[in-house]
Amino acid sequence: MPELTAQQVDLRSPFIDFDQWSELARRDPAAFEARRSEVIEEIIAAMPAHKQHRMRCLQWKIDQVRNQCATPMAACIKLSEMMWDSLIGPGGLNDTLQQLRSGDYEPPASARVLEFRSVR
Repeated sequence: MPELTAQQVDLRSPFIDFDQWSELARRDPAAFEARRSEVIEEIIAAMPAHKQHRMRCLQWKIDQVRNQCATPMAACIKLSEMMWDSLIGPGGLNDTLQQLRSGDYEPPASARVLEFRSVR
């Protein structure tokens, strides 16, 4: 499978050759998973630094859902439900846009995270 160029990692126009990925998954599932992880990491690494941690956390959550589902189709359905929830669920994008439109939007509370030193 060819390496991705910087242009192909561009988030606005990712390049995915479905036939190549499908063939790799059929022929060598372990290599497919390894390459999938590499590409995901390349895409996350190409994002602005302040978004990378959040994207890695989201990818971890996606991977956990995939691991818990019995079939790829079940995982697809569960991940689709997660996307819909983030769009139209409570506190989702739709709610936020409605609040912005009505002038009722309040940004989420923030807090300073304290570092605790080890007492060893």
